[in-house]
Amino acid sequence: MTETRTTWAFVGNFLDLGSLDSGGLTALMVTGLVLLAAGIVAAQPAGSWLFGATGRGTAQWTEAGAALTYRGGAAYGWAVLPATSLRDGFVQVRFKPVAGREDQAGGVVWRWRDADNYSVARANALEDNVVAYKVVGGRRTALAPGGTPAGTYGVKTKVASGAWHTLRADFSGSEFTVTFDGQRLFAVRDDTFAEAGKVGVWSKADSVTGFERPQHGEKS
Repeated sequence: MTETRTTWAFVGNFLDLGSLDSGGLTALMVTGLVLLAAGIVAAQPAGSWLFGATGRGTAQWTEAGAALTYRGGAAYGWAVLPATSLRDGFVQVRFKPVAGREDQAGGVVWRWRDADNYSVARANALEDNVVAYKVVGGRRTALAPGGTPAGTYGVKTKVASGAWHTLRADFSGSEFTVTFDGQRLFAVRDDTFAEAGKVGVWSKADSVTGFERPQHGEKS
């Protein structure tokens, strides 16, 4: 819709539309549509984020410069960087859990394939823990930290509400290492997603969470 409005504004800069008869106006509209389809007029920069949700609802994301805010609306909300493609590397983000009665979560995603298939690690201020998951076919499954009994649900650690935190995931092959506020918390192994994918950020349910733009890179 933005591109269409800009196309007509562009044409209007050069022509007095009021001076055209119906035939001329029709020809002008056809020309504008052709230019628009060809990408010649009103080419807009590609968005730096791809937003969406896993499960029910519609994720509510807002941008302010390089910052993002998630304001609930979905079972799980994600925002990925569409130009990224990493198999082995890292993704790191600073986030602030602000509000939420059900959840106050902030996370990072990697090897994102689509809305229903990716890896994620998140911290939750209401639960005071950090957990890694795989999301396969839209179903989220917790990954037990290495060296712990099967079914262990992440690691307990203080996640203060209203404060900035840093969450990082390093991934190489089937091994992922999760670091929170500079402290290495745990590693997990999972070979579900072996190919390169996008990286980004993640939140959940009614969380209100602020994010700075994530850092990411190849394995050094």
